[in-house]
Amino acid sequence: MAMAWGQGELFAKANKEEIQRTKFLLEKYTDMVSLMRDFEQFEQDLQQVTIEGESARRIDQTDLHADKTANATILIEKQRWVYKRYQFYTHQLERAHRLIKDEEARQAVEYRYIQGYSRKETILFFRRSLSDSTIKRKIDEGIISIANSLKLLGIYDNDLIL
Repeated sequence: MAMAWGQGELFAKANKEEIQRTKFLLEKYTDMVSLMRDFEQFEQDLQQVTIEGESARRIDQTDLHADKTANATILIEKQRWVYKRYQFYTHQLERAHRLIKDEEARQAVEYRYIQGYSRKETILFFRRSLSDSTIKRKIDEGIISIANSLKLLGIYDNDLIL
């Protein structure tokens, strides 16, 4: 039983939907990091392509007349917004990952999601020290731990999850 604190719980537990959302974010983690690095390295190039390219001609196909400059500005701001959201989520995932108490679960999640290996590769990597079912259980325990931490941090209180 969790201790009550005002309207919420002191040690909140993630529900099934929040655990699924956490797993989704973890599966997208390496993609988000990769896109963030690309954006940081090539932001000026992306802006130039947006300004000069056809993507800014019409954002909405129902536009009768396109204001290419305004549309380019909107697309650049959208790219920046996506970058900031990815930055926020990856930082929160890393933070919650560090809070996993079980060392084996933390290592399994690290290898599977943070480093981006497949489930099969993760099982093969840990096979010397743990059984296949234990590795799968440790990954699941790690996901639940991260989901609980994200819930405690208030990540699921807003509707901005991807």
